[in-house]
Amino acid sequence: MHDATLRAPAASAVHEPVVKAEGLSRHFDVSAPWLNRVIERSPRLILKAVEDVSFAIDKGKTFSLVGESGCGKSTVARVIVGLYPPTRGRVYFEGTDLQSTHGRAEASRMRHRMQMIFQDPFASLNPRWRVRDIIAEPIRAFGLLDGKEETERRVDELLELVGLAASDGAQYPHEFSGGQRQRISIARALASQPDFLICDEPTSALDVSVQAQILNLMKELQREFGLTYLFISHNLAVVYHVSDTVGVMYLGRLVETGPAKEVFSRPQHPYTRMLLDAIPDLDMTGRERTPVAGEIGNPINPPSGCAFHPRCPFAADRCRTEIPRPITRAGGHRIACHGIEENRIPDAVPPYQPGAGSVA
Repeated sequence: MHDATLRAPAASAVHEPVVKAEGLSRHFDVSAPWLNRVIERSPRLILKAVEDVSFAIDKGKTFSLVGESGCGKSTVARVIVGLYPPTRGRVYFEGTDLQSTHGRAEASRMRHRMQMIFQDPFASLNPRWRVRDIIAEPIRAFGLLDGKEETERRVDELLELVGLAASDGAQYPHEFSGGQRQRISIARALASQPDFLICDEPTSALDVSVQAQILNLMKELQREFGLTYLFISHNLAVVYHVSDTVGVMYLGRLVETGPAKEVFSRPQHPYTRMLLDAIPDLDMTGRERTPVAGEIGNPINPPSGCAFHPRCPFAADRCRTEIPRPITRAGGHRIACHGIEENRIPDAVPPYQPGAGSVA
């Protein structure tokens, strides 16, 4: 076992989710400058990257967001961690509303307990700093340890914790492979003793064999330190193996949420089925597929009603005019689909068990 003093778990309320999002929305003004709009008589353009997203993540669990590129997954992550303020909605960390006046003050004190692992280990590490200084920066920034010797000892422990040598701290990021750089990113995230980690496609820039090593490391760290993950990925095989709960996003909205095994074995929303159908059937099971044409809509001018209706083979008139509200099935499986609500869509058979593959 690793040194348990690397992280001091904080007490949390019984049954209180570590992170909870309620009606979260994030819009971006992508309009031309004011003078250009006046001359060209063009309106303001608002990009609705995230719209009315709600979910909760329990302590020690992994909640994954999946969907095509541009669906809003990474924007959700950045809103939760505080890089973007929400346009609407609330984010709660262990019951504290991070948008309230009291919550913002509290968030600044507990910011070290929420950390992020970015997609590209080549871009997320300062090339001018030695690895030792990169990992020590959160410790210094949050004032977690006193004295240079104690900080250096902690950095050595963190390097060994993620499978590197303490002597690697003297090197620069360019001297490591992609997988080793991501290990350094993980060590940096762990340096502040977090309870909650946002993992924004942490393995998508790595080779497949290296992906497995990083994922196994993250699962081991989660078991050992009780970490809670928000995992963002478009690789369904990865999501299936690391997740407790899965949320499927389309054009800024959650269309299906539920336990990972339930979502993969009995996908309900037509978009979820489309994502699963995109994975090659390497086992030659003869699984039936419903082809879905078209491309993801424009978030500046999204389709009316259900945003997926232009691509949905089960779309009806109601789908074109009314935004579906989530309905809850047994086991906490939530689906936002008029066709499911009206029992117009047949069950997905046979059950799906992913092996490998990705979408987007």
